Amino acid sequence: MADPRPVTANSVDISQYRADFPILATKMNDKPLAFLDSGASAQKPRAVIDAMSAVVEGAYSNIHRGLYKISQKLTEDVEAVRVRVASFINDPSDKNIVFTRNTTDAINLVVFSWGKAHLTARDEIILTDMEHHANIVPWQLLQKEIGFTIKTIPVDTRGVLDLGAFERLLTQNTKFVGVVHTSNALGTINPVKKITEIAKDFYPDMKVLVDGSQSIVHGAVDVADIGCDFFTFTGHKLYGPTGIGVLYGTDEILASMPPYQGGGDMIDRVSFDGTTYREAPYRFEAGTPPIVEIIGLGAAIDYVSEIGMDNIAAHEAELLTYGTQKLNEIEGLTMHGTAPDKAGIMSFTIDGTHPSDIGMILDQCGVAVRSGHHCCMPLMEKMNVDATTRASLGLYSNKADIDQLIEGLHKVKKMFG
Repeated sequence: MADPRPVTANSVDISQYRADFPILATKMNDKPLAFLDSGASAQKPRAVIDAMSAVVEGAYSNIHRGLYKISQKLTEDVEAVRVRVASFINDPSDKNIVFTRNTTDAINLVVFSWGKAHLTARDEIILTDMEHHANIVPWQLLQKEIGFTIKTIPVDTRGVLDLGAFERLLTQNTKFVGVVHTSNALGTINPVKKITEIAKDFYPDMKVLVDGSQSIVHGAVDVADIGCDFFTFTGHKLYGPTGIGVLYGTDEILASMPPYQGGGDMIDRVSFDGTTYREAPYRFEAGTPPIVEIIGLGAAIDYVSEIGMDNIAAHEAELLTYGTQKLNEIEGLTMHGTAPDKAGIMSFTIDGTHPSDIGMILDQCGVAVRSGHHCCMPLMEKMNVDATTRASLGLYSNKADIDQLIEGLHKVKKMFG
């Protein structure tokens, strides 16, 4: 990235990076844009936009099979991103990194490759009450086919998982645990290392998947330290493009998994008498990959790495404290998700006002938030609400955004008071 700004943890003014995001200089409904929906999809910095444009405009070709210069160079660039992804999550081998379309695609890969090959009707898997639908529905689809049992770790009113209950759920039939690292609906940061340790202590061959869609954005991730078998994340929440995600799996487990989809580039040799497949990760990447999007993901990782994930986490923690204090001062407002360990997500309801009405009024005030169940309907049921309004922070968020949110909520109160 041009104009490098080297930093050390907690030593940088994050506000200087806001100017890197062109959309934040625009208006919405003639008001300055206060973008507080990064949990759904983050805005893109100029570095990502430029990196993708450079490929499309001047260096594009298909990869892996071309013998000409630009194909060979772009192949090298794409594989270099695989290496950078591995380093970003402290994966010892880039051969453990599978490019997918998004987290949903990555989880489906695990379900219908590993799950279909290894689960039987007598087995059990454990999820949590706060999982995104992407880590519920695919398992239910496979459950109908195979017949295994799905159990869930309960969550308390603060949005904290009951680890004692988790230990009691474990049996000799438990083969898999899937847990969201950071709740997209509540902001809770789950103790995934501890959960992995509990699972592995009970049964060393138990597999653990961590959904890192939110955690990858809000702080440093170390899969070696967590000890999980699978880790997933998506590019568009990490200031990168849509259409690109990552599945990390250990050497041993990826080698044990059959192909998820068939097509070009994932094969070794094809004949009508039978087909053999490439080694991981390539056996899971059928067809032409999202070449431009992979380059964009690499640029996004370079961008946040330059800033420093610890710096981003410290900045967002300060804003979370400020925002939570301001929201709690509003009469009739209830915060949902008060876990002691939280990321930059603030979900709330206001007495007598539907979250959709709140979202529409805030839109007129130039404030972008998300209203609904956030693809966590079982969690909403546990929290005794149908929906919430969610304000989610990014590295470009500032106190002015939160002040604009609070001003808009006072307008909501006046209209529905």
